[in-house]
Amino acid sequence: MAIVEDIIIEVGRLGLWLQALGIVVVFTIIFEIIAFLYNRKRLKEIAVIKKDMKRIEGKIDRILTKR
Repeated sequence: MAIVEDIIIEVGRLGLWLQALGIVVVFTIIFEIIAFLYNRKRLKEIAVIKKDMKRIEGKIDRILTKR
C-alpha cells in the first residue's frame, strides 16, 4: 500500500507543477494579447501620421515647383 500512496503523492505533485505551468502560460497569452492590441492601436496612429505627412509633402512640392 505504501507504494501506491507514494505514486499517488508523486502524481499529485506533478499535477501541481502542470497547473502552475498552465497558469504561467495563460498569463503569458493574456499579456501577449494585450500587447498586440496596444501595438495595433499605435500602428494605426502611425499610419494616419504617415498619410498626413505624405499629403503635406505633396503640398510643399507643389508650392516649391510653382516658384
